[in-house]
Amino acid sequence: MFIPHKAWHHRHVCVESARSFYKAATSRIPITEPVYYSNQKLNELWKSGRINEAQHLFDEMPEKDEFTWNTMIAGYGNSGKVSEAQKLFHDTPNKSSVTWSSLISGYCNLGYEYESLSLFSQMQCLGYKPSQFTLGSVLRMCSIYRLLSRGEQVHGYAIKTQFDANVFVVTGLVDMYAQCRQMSKAKYLFKSMTYGKNHVTWTAMITGFSRNQDQIGAIECFRDMRAEGVEANQYTFPSVLTACGDSLAFKFGLQVHGCIVKGGFSGNVFVESALVNMYAKCGSFDNARIALESMEVDDVVSLNAMISGCVRQGFKQDALLLFKKMHTKNMKIDDFTYPSVLNCFASLLDPNTSNSSKSIHCLAMKTGFDGYILIGNALVDMYAKQGELQCARNVFDKMPERDVVSWTSLMTGYACNNTHEESLKLFCEMRISGIKPDQVVIANILSSCAELTVLGFGQQVQADFIKSGFHSSLSVDNSLVSFYTDCGSIEEANKVFNSMNTKNVITWTAIIKGYAKNGKSTESLKLYNEMIKNGIKPDFITFIEILFACSHAGFVDQAREYFDSMMKIYQITPGPDHYACMIDLLSRSGKIDEAEKLLNEMVIEPDATVLKALLSGCKIHGKVELAEKTANTLFELAPQDAVPYIVLSNLYSSMGKWEESARIRRLMKARGVNKEPGKSWMEINSKVYTFMSEDRRHEKWDAIYGKIDEIMMAIKEAGYVADMNFALHNIDEEGKQLGLAYHSEKLAVAFGLLELPHEREIRIFKNLRVCGDCHTAMKFISSLYGRVIILRDSNRFHHFKDGICSCGDYW
Repeated sequence: MFIPHKAWHHRHVCVESARSFYKAATSRIPITEPVYYSNQKLNELWKSGRINEAQHLFDEMPEKDEFTWNTMIAGYGNSGKVSEAQKLFHDTPNKSSVTWSSLISGYCNLGYEYESLSLFSQMQCLGYKPSQFTLGSVLRMCSIYRLLSRGEQVHGYAIKTQFDANVFVVTGLVDMYAQCRQMSKAKYLFKSMTYGKNHVTWTAMITGFSRNQDQIGAIECFRDMRAEGVEANQYTFPSVLTACGDSLAFKFGLQVHGCIVKGGFSGNVFVESALVNMYAKCGSFDNARIALESMEVDDVVSLNAMISGCVRQGFKQDALLLFKKMHTKNMKIDDFTYPSVLNCFASLLDPNTSNSSKSIHCLAMKTGFDGYILIGNALVDMYAKQGELQCARNVFDKMPERDVVSWTSLMTGYACNNTHEESLKLFCEMRISGIKPDQVVIANILSSCAELTVLGFGQQVQADFIKSGFHSSLSVDNSLVSFYTDCGSIEEANKVFNSMNTKNVITWTAIIKGYAKNGKSTESLKLYNEMIKNGIKPDFITFIEILFACSHAGFVDQAREYFDSMMKIYQITPGPDHYACMIDLLSRSGKIDEAEKLLNEMVIEPDATVLKALLSGCKIHGKVELAEKTANTLFELAPQDAVPYIVLSNLYSSMGKWEESARIRRLMKARGVNKEPGKSWMEINSKVYTFMSEDRRHEKWDAIYGKIDEIMMAIKEAGYVADMNFALHNIDEEGKQLGLAYHSEKLAVAFGLLELPHEREIRIFKNLRVCGDCHTAMKFISSLYGRVIILRDSNRFHHFKDGICSCGDYW
């Protein structure tokens, strides 16, 4: 009977084995296994990780063939013991392509780029032909470590040796290009495969789409794979589920779940973890919880996904309970768990959570995770949002490594807690340290520049960003528009606005606000109408700004229309700021009764802002009784607010009721209410100079006061008359005139005339409203000295030029 070669060999081995056993038994010689069986056992030992036993067996083997040497080299290489693999490689008597591939594979697994490719070249020089498995090992290393140029070299070799038609090699190339973010090349190779695509090839493509944020591409690729009749496995499902979660494709995710159940992969921990993550990201927490509870083992990755999903969807307490469960069960809390939990505490406003958050910080320190950059960033962000800036700074200073997120978290914390100067200092430190700012940093730092009104610094930030090579973003452009409008540079704001390709409601609202605050209310209303024509829907903030524009131009009828459209057209319920704008407009326009009626009809409880608007109107029109009623309400609502005391006192003074005025001031003093001192400041050559009324602390105070005397004489000759209504009433006439002359904004303008060249505009910022006397004086100064003066008070900008103010004397 004819016996095939392999079967004959097997029979021959069995016969020889029997003879050797018989001979050993009769002659009492130790039994020695044939090399075939020893190699099988050697392979099993390596697969089970029993390295010492494998080495012992290898040493005891009397005969070693090529398979034996290759098995040992591959075993040491895959175990990370490349020095042992290298020694065996040199000792191997008969090297083959498999021998070379075994050693190369070991170096590739450890990411030794130079050694791997050097051996790859030597192998070819010595006449050994790399196999598909050799190329696969090198491509896998290039994929994991994103070595694009090296991968392209291997691709070139594959084309020359016609391996580019091999499914195994092409799959490695697709994976390599996908991981190196070269999806166009990966897609080209994938589509060029007319046959032979297996589940590994499809999985490489799906994973590539998912990791390159092309979630729709991943979903469509999975769909095509199913249409081709290729079955998915435990490596395919996690990638497509990730894509479903990131793109919120809940219904498609449900269908994938059905495929998982039908395919029998429900018990796979990686698949189950991906299911939990997908459902959590899609906000389906019931399904996520069912998937989590159905798992036979407590999986850290799945719990992390669930905690992260809860935090993302706003279920902070659920996230904390899950974390507590992990801690109670002594599960390994890792560097993915801590950031989610710390983000949870960052968004909880309950002050009682402070101790709990510090406990998490202590736990991170005990477990050695506090040095991880992601956890350090989360700690800085958490403490900053809780208002504990010193704790945030301490964590930041102790971080062994910082990235742009670390700096951004602390800068944002300073800005949110109104310590904008610290934010600017930190930005300078960041630049000195060599960290390049991104779009988020620039948007935040421009907001701080706007708050401090430091125009020069903000322009330097903008220039630095342009030089950095980053593409601008909507958030940066919006911040630039707001920054320039807040600094009174409406022309620059308009340039940025017109250059933007994309505009959203924030963009339009910023420019509307800018025009309104810079005395261009008519242009502000035109922009609002243009916004509506462009299909942009106004929001809550937009209506505040448009009503503000009406309020500071006396546009009563238009304001009524906008106010009514809020509820009737856009279903926006007015807030306190909307009512404050309307009541301010009505009361200053002399429609006090209508303002009071609107106050009584408010759908929400009036706050101090609304009542102060009415009180200001009463002062303008001398409505003493209503002013007293409103002020008394404010005394109870905001007992430490100085505004109602001052307004009521000034109202009494303007009507000659000196005793009543003195009584209110005594009451104010008795209750410990302090008036915010008026101050003005200006920026010259990146340095900020601050002035207070009758301030003599400036190093050039004598020159400033000399300039003031010169200015006052000049404007008096031109027709200026001091308005004594804005002077102190308990001093003589000469004292009143001097007091008015030395108001902080007048000192600032005098300093500006001394220090700034004639072509430069003088920019002054004031923390309170500009008084009527200073407003009149600024008009005369701008005309006599031929200067543009831009004065921003607590409410708006005043642009003085040629004796005219942009506010039209209505402020």
